[in-house]
Amino acid sequence: MHTVVVGTSGTTTEDVIAVARGNARVELSAEAQAALARAREIVDALAAKPEPVYGVSTGFGALASRHISPELRAQLQRNIVRSHAAGMGPRVEREVVRALMFLRLKTVASGHTGVRPSVAQTMADVLNAGITPVVHEYGSLGCSGDLAPLSHCALALMGEGDAEGPDGTVRPAGELLAEAGITPVELREKEGLALLNGTDGMLGMLVMALADLDRLYKSADITAALTLEALLGTEKVLQPELHAIRPHPGQGAAAANMAAVLKGSGLVRHYQEETAPRVQDAYSVRCAPQVAGAGRDTMAHAALVASRELAAAVDNPVVLPDGRVESNGNFHGAQVAYVLDFLAIAAADLGSIAERRTDRLLDKNRSHGLPPFLADDAGVDSGLMIAQYTQAALVSEMKRLAVPASADSIPSSAMQEDHVSMGWSAARKLRTAVDNLTRIIAIELYAATRAIELRHGLTPAPASRAAIAATRAAGVEGPGPDRFLAPDLAAADAFVRSGGLVAAVEPVTGPLA
Repeated sequence: MHTVVVGTSGTTTEDVIAVARGNARVELSAEAQAALARAREIVDALAAKPEPVYGVSTGFGALASRHISPELRAQLQRNIVRSHAAGMGPRVEREVVRALMFLRLKTVASGHTGVRPSVAQTMADVLNAGITPVVHEYGSLGCSGDLAPLSHCALALMGEGDAEGPDGTVRPAGELLAEAGITPVELREKEGLALLNGTDGMLGMLVMALADLDRLYKSADITAALTLEALLGTEKVLQPELHAIRPHPGQGAAAANMAAVLKGSGLVRHYQEETAPRVQDAYSVRCAPQVAGAGRDTMAHAALVASRELAAAVDNPVVLPDGRVESNGNFHGAQVAYVLDFLAIAAADLGSIAERRTDRLLDKNRSHGLPPFLADDAGVDSGLMIAQYTQAALVSEMKRLAVPASADSIPSSAMQEDHVSMGWSAARKLRTAVDNLTRIIAIELYAATRAIELRHGLTPAPASRAAIAATRAAGVEGPGPDRFLAPDLAAADAFVRSGGLVAAVEPVTGPLA
């Protein structure tokens, strides 16, 4: 099994995904263990002094003015975890919780938090044992980090609360730790706070969304090309010279992807042979590279933000290299929240243009000779009429999900925490948007492949033929009389979601950008 070694200088997107989705093992480097020990010595020295230090010998948030005596500090650390584990609502997905736990371990291992090496090792042990704390949908405002989600994870480290075992069964965390031979942690000064104060949940969801969107943007370039081909459109708008004079990198990449899929098509030049040849295609076809390209450029910016956050140590207070322990505001999630919202806007627009192309394929007045709704016997058969309704409903929801969460703020902690990022909420709605976008692209794939097969006597491009063959092999049926449509749509969704569409085309086109 792949092993991820956690050092002091952050981590990578590949490592986050390996741990969250691939169940990779986690190890602490010798460098990280030494840094943890050095920082802990500083915290212990401060804890022994009579002067109050925030998070070490004081209360938290609006209660930070109270100096806590040494005999109450262990209780204080336990209490902050218990009281902050106040989430409600449905369970958060296992991969999100694993990403959150791993990213918290990444910050702890930096040596800036003052957590003992034994606590960090327990965090790694819990991940490696496949124990996943139960985290709930609601509870994070994205400032002071993802407090409630991280608190539920810290609670499991203490052997309290519920967790999912490696067999998928939810049981008391204490039982699962005992079975794995893991001793619950007994928190000391600063450790409870250090386990809670981070942007780890929203960052983990950002990293995974970027991986998913990379696959979906390539898939959307393929389905856009298939639709252009099915509509007997012109590929001249994809010429690299046209995109070079508006040099947005994402636009050029999307146009190149579409051109690679359409290479060798016997349909794209057919428009010239019609009685009324078209000079231009509709915007949803002609401007596909511009819309998909803008989304790609948005992803590039989001990836830059993610890379910086992956290199960060987010905690409050932090232990600095010169031995100072300083309060700060680095836990505020604005940077991550903004790009999460930005990605949801771009995804909504990509879904919207894909739906418009699908609708064009189904409308006999705009599809250039295709049967109404791609039906076998229109009137007796309804064809894909209601598949487009489903797609339209998904697009409508994506527009609602594109409303920024980060534009909101709600005060908390007796106005001490009076401006928050709502980054967790931005991440949660982006996950829904990514799911919906997958389904929207799957419906365009279903319609476009059927439409191409209805162009009898015309030969699609080699990459298109590969896409159609793989789609059919994945259980998505081709043209014919009406049948139970939901299983076909589910199969198309699974095919796109798994990366099967991209994998089917790239042996012909080469790697897509």
